[in-house]
Amino acid sequence: MTMRNGRTVRDLRRENRTAVLQRLYFDGPLSRFSLGPATGLSSGSVSNVVAELVAEGLVEEAGSVDSAGGRPRTLLRITPGSGCMIGVDVGETRVRIELFDLTLTELARTERPLAVERPNPHDRYEVGVVVDHVRDGIAEVLRTAGVPAERLLGVGVGVPGIVARTAEEGAVVHGQTIGWDAVPLERLLRESVDLPSSVPYWIDNGAKTLGQAEMWFGAGRGARSAVVVLFGSGVGACVVTDPMGPGRALEWGHLTVRVRGRRCRCGARGCLEAYAGAEALLERWREAGGRPPAGADEETALTAMLAAAYPAGTETGPDATAVAVLEETAEYLGAGFADLINLFQPERILVGGWAGLQLGARFLETVKGYAAEYALKYPAARVGIAMGTLGPDAVTVGAAILPLADFFARGGRRAEAEPAEEQPAWASTVRERAAH
Repeated sequence: MTMRNGRTVRDLRRENRTAVLQRLYFDGPLSRFSLGPATGLSSGSVSNVVAELVAEGLVEEAGSVDSAGGRPRTLLRITPGSGCMIGVDVGETRVRIELFDLTLTELARTERPLAVERPNPHDRYEVGVVVDHVRDGIAEVLRTAGVPAERLLGVGVGVPGIVARTAEEGAVVHGQTIGWDAVPLERLLRESVDLPSSVPYWIDNGAKTLGQAEMWFGAGRGARSAVVVLFGSGVGACVVTDPMGPGRALEWGHLTVRVRGRRCRCGARGCLEAYAGAEALLERWREAGGRPPAGADEETALTAMLAAAYPAGTETGPDATAVAVLEETAEYLGAGFADLINLFQPERILVGGWAGLQLGARFLETVKGYAAEYALKYPAARVGIAMGTLGPDAVTVGAAILPLADFFARGGRRAEAEPAEEQPAWASTVRERAAH
């Protein structure tokens, strides 16, 4: 049956289920009585939807609360074990794989190191090696948690680079800085990983999955707009203008901050990443006479650099070379933040990524000072710049959110249960109700 606005009864039922699931997820446990005003649905619609969701095992009772002058009201919550998601972070030094239940409680994890000692940095991202790590890691976390693959709602993967999609290959990764030229990652994973064909893959830019996680569960909650920046070996960002939407990945690290400047690993000159990415930062320290630990990976080497610049004890003074390089980096970052402020005028800028967590703890206040100096005064006075709160697992959590968000948008039904021609119909309503 089609209504006047073009939506069908199926659309309306799905939207109602989505509204109830999302409110229980973010604000639950809630009673049926509370779900009415929270979702904008009538009491009859709430009762019908809840009855369906309970019968399907997606929602369960979670105790009761007293009511004013009546019987206690039963509280409802999402059933944690009614589905699982896998999040994968293809990082600079390792591939991390985590298994979560429906409430994003971690059930199992594993990490597979990448060979950082290879002479050509691109070699560490050999496609076959990465695919093997993901394949073995998925098998390991499912085995460790004793979860059958049929319970998976999907696998989310965060990767460096630009992700495009084609009808033939699915997600294709253009990772210029890691030597990936149109890598058909989704097809390769489907061919390699032993999962049912019905399990969907959601592959996206790592900064974008980081932004998704911080907006749902971290420092972005409550913000209408934000830019979430990721610092690792390289630099990336995600701009979010819809708190429940997926955001948009930005190749912010390849913004030119110095004409004819240092050669970036992308091949161009003067990119922000050539000054602020951990790989370039350590190289600049080495060129200036610094001594990063021999044979150490980038995370260990950056820790050593920060320790040299900001020694904990009083017996050894700070390494003047490390301090100078870091202070110059803070100014480059401040100028980069100013560009984000002028371009997008966000409510918040949040800093994440393994290198961002280390650097931000030391000189975020200095970076904020430079950002205010370089940005236009009006938007600069209205932006909050802060650290992300989800730590080094944020990319993995955000990757797992990708199949979870789709599951909720479908009203708690798996992808294969929906007719293909109806898939786009729910998108705008999901965002409208989630922001309510």
